[in-house]
Amino acid sequence: MQSKSFTVEAYLLEIPEERAEYFNKLRNVIIKNIPKGFEETMSYGMIGYVVPHKLYPAGYHCDPKLPLPFVSIASQKNFIALYHMGIYANPKLLEWFVSEYPKHCKTKLDMGKSCIRFKKMDDIPHKLIGELMQKITVKDWITLYETNFKSSSKK
Repeated sequence: MQSKSFTVEAYLLEIPEERAEYFNKLRNVIIKNIPKGFEETMSYGMIGYVVPHKLYPAGYHCDPKLPLPFVSIASQKNFIALYHMGIYANPKLLEWFVSEYPKHCKTKLDMGKSCIRFKKMDDIPHKLIGELMQKITVKDWITLYETNFKSSSKK
């Protein structure tokens, strides 16, 4: 579900009351741990953490008017989702995350290519998410993006 909200504040007001505390805690972990340079904004109907145009003028190859996306969080119908493009682009990071997850969480990892779904809100592995956020700097992400996505989109 994509929100029509134009601001993060408006998005936060849409989150169901029973989920808001969990969502806000996840958001705060991201904000506290994401490296300097990423900016919080609305991105594709979710709260996104992006590389702004002032740091990466080329923008996102799918739509250069948009900043380069990195991480997003969303309150979906049946779960809270964390979308982390670094996991999708870096097999070693994915391997690390998958091996660490059971050490932090009682529930089985529910994951797509870049999407981690949290259906049990009180079992979100905040410490692990904090560590994940610290693993890729803006510079690292731009390099990984240009290597994996931008060059392949021109073929």
